[in-house]
Amino acid sequence: MDQEKIDRINELARKSKAEGLTEVEKAEQTALRNEYRASVTGNLRAQLENTYIMTPDGKKRKVGGKK
Repeated sequence: MDQEKIDRINELARKSKAEGLTEVEKAEQTALRNEYRASVTGNLRAQLENTYIMTPDGKKRKVGGKK
């Protein structure tokens, strides 16, 4: 997600607190927030896929997903 979209999310949040949002702005805010959540979740998954746990005997074990 690029910085412009994050700035827009913050701008809409400030406007929401100050004066409220129109229906169009609420829909835009929801879409941007969902895109942000998907981006964060995807980044976390990618990071976990490249994470290993070191066992006491010195072996590396890849962190697996939910089974």
